[in-house]
Amino acid sequence: MKTLAKLLFVALLGAGTLHAAAFEKVANSNATHVTLTAEKPLTTGSNTIMLVIGDEKLSDAQVSIKVFMPAMPGMAHMEEMSEAKNLGGGKYETEVNFSMPGTWQMQILITPKEGKAIRVKTSFNI
Repeated sequence: MKTLAKLLFVALLGAGTLHAAAFEKVANSNATHVTLTAEKPLTTGSNTIMLVIGDEKLSDAQVSIKVFMPAMPGMAHMEEMSEAKNLGGGKYETEVNFSMPGTWQMQILITPKEGKAIRVKTSFNI
């Protein structure tokens, strides 16, 4: 009976992780939060990132992304800009290219049809 219970637990645990994102992070600002996910871990090169904006009032906004790595001794500043595609319901998708491993800063600019633009900042390691 214990063996059957263990097998059932492992099966349920495995099934639950099949639908989990390989990358997930929540970025917060005073006005809203944005959940970032990707189907695979973020790596150097091209990455598809899904964004879900937490505030329903911002579900039809224009969203742009800037990722950058500040200049360091012997290395120039690196920056990539992209516009996110609106998928509806506060969900957006964008392609971002990370040119090298390291700590990258991300700024998400959410521009609603009415009202002030909102900037959400986060960082992560590649």
